[in-house]
Parts: sequence; structure tokens; C-alpha cells
Amino acid sequence: MDSEIEKDRRFATTLARGLSVLRAFRPSDDGLGNAEISDRTGLPKSTVSRLTFTLQALGYLTHARRHDRYRPGPALLALGNMASASLSFVDLSGPLMQRLADETGTLSLMLVRDLGRMLIVKTWRPRNVASLWLEVGHRLPLHGSSSGHCMLAALSEDGFTAAVRDADGDRGLSPAQAVADRKAAHNQIVTQGFVITDPDRYFAANIHAVAVPFLARELGEPVIFTCGAMPDALPVARMQTEVGPKLLATVRDLDRMMGQGSGTYGRDL
Repeated sequence: MDSEIEKDRRFATTLARGLSVLRAFRPSDDGLGNAEISDRTGLPKSTVSRLTFTLQALGYLTHARRHDRYRPGPALLALGNMASASLSFVDLSGPLMQRLADETGTLSLMLVRDLGRMLIVKTWRPRNVASLWLEVGHRLPLHGSSSGHCMLAALSEDGFTAAVRDADGDRGLSPAQAVADRKAAHNQIVTQGFVITDPDRYFAANIHAVAVPFLARELGEPVIFTCGAMPDALPVARMQTEVGPKLLATVRDLDRMMGQGSGTYGRDL
């Protein structure tokens, strides 16, 4: 977080800390105690205790199954569903991305930037095909992922600066490296419409992925649509000649359904 923003008298520090508590949860967690939340957020345990008590009282956290550990609560679920329902492109993208997943046999994803990482917000699994086990709520690095590099290329200058600052060196993302990732991804968007990060530089050796940016009118930042699979099922050549073009065509179809033009977002970055 920008220290200058935090100094602004309009900045609500308590609210920011409460949101950082909610961000601490991961899909693989079997609940979190105050000590674990403190470790993940860097907040004092006494502060975390007050925040978790308040969030539980408001329904954003729950003690439903084990009284010593917190889990996301019903109010948080309702808030997420309300946000999804208010963004028309989310529902429209569902049938398109499911068809793409089935046709290509890949796990199709929708990701957004969550501070200095990429957050998976939707997944579409191919029917009757084993696929990667990435779930909603997983976070991927900006550096070393096709979706992250695609986001760096598609962000505005201010958004790019904020993303690099928030990443705070995550997985070696220095400002110079971020500029290099942005330039390389931008060149791919201009020349072919999609981004494929060099597998030798990928953050995980067992994932290959291709990504395309999409900018909806309702949002101030792009979202990223991605197709991924194990390397033997999705070699680079297949990403370049089949899956990447199909993903781009799918995002263009969504663009047209939204009445946003020809789907060439990113080519004039």
C-alpha cells in the first residue's frame, strides 16, 4: 500500500486492516486462528482479535464448526455474489468460457488483480477431462505467470505503478523486471492478441497457460481470461496455434455481446 495514501486523512486505517484480515484466508485453509492471521497480515495479535470479533459479529467471519478458528462467513458470501451479479460480463462469460474449456480440454479462468498478485475469481473445468486443480481464491504471482504478465501489459500507467508497489518484490518482481515483463507481454498482445510466458520462467513447472486481457465498462482495471493445463497436454505450439487464438476469439465474442466493439483491447496500449 502506498504510504502517501495511508497518510491521507480520508484513508480509513481500521477498514484497511479489516480487509487485510479477510484477504489472509486461502482456499486450502481449514480455518485460521488469530495468531495465524497476525502472522499473515503483520498486524499485532491484539488488533487482529478486535478485528475478527467485529467481522464475526457482522457475519463476515464465522466460528460455525470449530470455535477456535475463523472461516469466511455468510455476509462475505453474499457480498461476493452481489458483486458478481452486478457485473454483467461475469454471467455472459460463463457459457463462452465453459464451451472453450470443453473444446480445448483446458482449465479456463477469470482473474483480477488483488494488490500485488492475481486472484482467481471464476473457473470452468472441461467436462470428462482431468484438469489442473486451481480453485477460486487461489493467488498467482504477477511475475512468472501468463495472467500476471498479461495484467502488467494491460494496466494503465498508474495501475502498473500500484501493482509493482503492492507486489513488493514478490518472486523477484523488481521495477526493472516489471517493465521488462510488461514490454514483452505488450509485444505479444500487439502481434498475436494473447500472452504466453516462457515456460522456463514460469512460477510452476507443471503449468502452461495462455492469457488475454478484457476491459469491462463497469471496472477500472482489466480482468484476465486464461486457459491452462499440464505441459504435456498444452505444449507451447498448441497454445500458439490453437488455444491462444480460440481464447482470443472467445474474449472478442464477449466484447461484442457487451457492445464494446471489436475486441481489440490491448493492441493500442
